[in-house]
Amino acid sequence: MALTSIDRDLLQRCLSHDRHGWKDFVDRFIGLFIHVVHHTAQSRSVDLHAEDVDDYCSEILMALLKDDAAVLRKFRGESSLATYLTVISRRVVVHQMVSRRQAAAMGHVSLNSNSIPEEITGFHADDLEKLEDREQIQQLVATLPPQEGNILRLFYLEGKSYQQISKILGVPVNSIGPTLTKARAHLKQNAPAV
Repeated sequence: MALTSIDRDLLQRCLSHDRHGWKDFVDRFIGLFIHVVHHTAQSRSVDLHAEDVDDYCSEILMALLKDDAAVLRKFRGESSLATYLTVISRRVVVHQMVSRRQAAAMGHVSLNSNSIPEEITGFHADDLEKLEDREQIQQLVATLPPQEGNILRLFYLEGKSYQQISKILGVPVNSIGPTLTKARAHLKQNAPAV
């Protein structure tokens, strides 16, 4: 789906520092950000509290505003704004989950032992930063064999759980982890240096 004129106008208002632009932007997309937080947590079996959702949404908003809204300025309009924001917000949430896990492992914060699993994602935060946008990820996924590409796309781009992927593709649940590991190794070898 292409960028709508409503979203183009809203984005332009935000980037030109229109007085009400940011408020309208947040009002329009806060539901999307909340959905991404819940979906990402659910797909990784992470228990969330209300304050966690607020924290993750705050991190998303800060990432969007960072460096004079650089991430919004990079948007090329080749997809809907909602699709672009979903990818960006999911990356922010996963990065924050990884950071929280690392902080807990170092003893800086305490976490409920059931709240974040040992292995949240096969990519380290640095690897996530290298895969900057959806188009680049899709290009890399296209280099994989179809089955691996579909599994990687469903897991990383659409946030599906192993069980959901198994049902969608008709593959055994226990084959998804090894397939993701193999696909990630291929992507790391072929990802452009940043």
